[in-house]
Amino acid sequence: MILSVASGKGGTGKTLIATSLALTLSEKDKVQLLDCDVEEPNADIFIHSHITQSYPVFIPIPKVDETKCTYCGKCAEVCAYNAIAVVNKKVLIFPELCHGCGACSYLCPESAITEEGQEIGVVEKGNSGNIELIQGRLTIGQPMAPPIIREVKKHIDSRNEVIIDVPPGTSCPVVEAVKDSDFCLLVTEPTPFGLNDLSLAVAVVKELGIPCGVVINRAGVGDGKVEKYCGKQNIPILLTIPLDTSIARLYSRGISLVEGIPQWRERFADLFREIKQEAAKPGSSPSADGKQSK
Repeated sequence: MILSVASGKGGTGKTLIATSLALTLSEKDKVQLLDCDVEEPNADIFIHSHITQSYPVFIPIPKVDETKCTYCGKCAEVCAYNAIAVVNKKVLIFPELCHGCGACSYLCPESAITEEGQEIGVVEKGNSGNIELIQGRLTIGQPMAPPIIREVKKHIDSRNEVIIDVPPGTSCPVVEAVKDSDFCLLVTEPTPFGLNDLSLAVAVVKELGIPCGVVINRAGVGDGKVEKYCGKQNIPILLTIPLDTSIARLYSRGISLVEGIPQWRERFADLFREIKQEAAKPGSSPSADGKQSK
C-alpha cells in the first residue's frame, strides 16, 4: 500500500504522523519511508537512519547555438513556463523557470538547441531497522522541487508498505508527491486556519481521485468546525491527538510519539488498519460535490 501523509499547511504534525506510522509498522514488516518534503526533509530526525547512498539530481536546461539560430521564436512559443524568450535577435534563457520538458529542443526547426544538465539537489537513502528511508534534498536557492520528488518516488517498492511524507501546502510539489497513492491521510489542527487549509487539501485529493481521511492534531482548541466540515464532506476522522505539552517536548527533542509514549503504538496500528479498510471500500474516492462517489 502507498500511503501519503499530507497537510494544507506546515506545522500541523504531518511528519510526526508519518514517522510514528513507519516505526509502528516496522515492528512486523519492512517499510519504505519517502521524505518528499525536499525543501526541508526532517523525517530522519525521528527514525535515526544511517544514510548510505547519495546521488545528484539534474534537470536538462536548454543551450542555444546562435550560429544555427534564425531567431524564429518557435522555442519561446512552445515553452509553457516562459523559460525562454527571443528578443532583438537574442535568445534569453531563464533556468529558474525551466521544467526540463525538452519541448524547445525537440521542436527547434534548426536543431539549434541542445540540453545540458543542471544539478538541483540530491536523493539520499538509508536504513533504520526495518525502515528504508529515501529522502530528497533540494539545493538551497533552487526553485524546482517536483523533479527531485519524482526521483525519490522512483524507488518505491510496492512489495513493502510505503509511507510518503508530503510537502506542506497544495502546490505542484504536493500534487507530485500525492499522485498515485492508494490513500491520503490529511493532518490538520482544529483552528480556522487549519480548516481553511484542510479544505484546500481535500480539493486537491478530490481532483486526483484519491480516497482520504483526516487526523486532527492538537485537539482541544477551536470550535468544532473541522469536525463539522469532515462530517458534511463524508470524510472519516481516523485519529485525534490531544494538545499536550509532553508531546510537544518529545517533538522538540527529535523523539517520535510512539517511542516517547509507547501506548500510542497500538493507536497507530489501529489507524493503519482503518486506513486499509477505508481504501478498500468501493467508490471511496470523494467526488466533486463532497460526497463519496458510488
